[in-house]
Amino acid sequence: MSVAPETDSILRTVLDEWKAAVDNHDPDRVAATFTEDAIFQGLHPYTVGHAGIAAYYESQPEGMKADYRVLESRRQAGNVIYAYLAVVFAFTDRPALEVNLGVTVGQIASRWYITTYQVSQPN
Repeated sequence: MSVAPETDSILRTVLDEWKAAVDNHDPDRVAATFTEDAIFQGLHPYTVGHAGIAAYYESQPEGMKADYRVLESRRQAGNVIYAYLAVVFAFTDRPALEVNLGVTVGQIASRWYITTYQVSQPN
C-alpha cells in the first residue's frame, strides 16, 4: 500500500465526509462532497453534477452504510489526488456489497472535493 501521510489526511477528510453523508442517507450532503461538474459512475449509468449524484444516493435504501479502505493513492499534481479504494456497502435487508472505487479529488480554494468517482465490482 502506498499512501503518503499528507495525502492520506486529505483523502480521509473528503471521504469521511462522504461516508458520514451516505451513512445518514443525506443525498444533498453527499453531492456537496463533489464538484459541481463531477463525473459520477456508480452501479447505474453515469451522471455529471450534483443533481444526478443526489438522485443516485436518494435511490439508495435507508440504513445503507459505507466503509472504505484506501488501497493506493497518487498525488497527480499539487492539487489533484487519485485514490483506489475497497468499499463495503452494508444494508439492513440484504448481504453487503463489496466494490472497488477509483476517485480523484481536487482542491478548489482551500477545500477538497471529489471530481471523479467510478465503481467496479471485483471479479
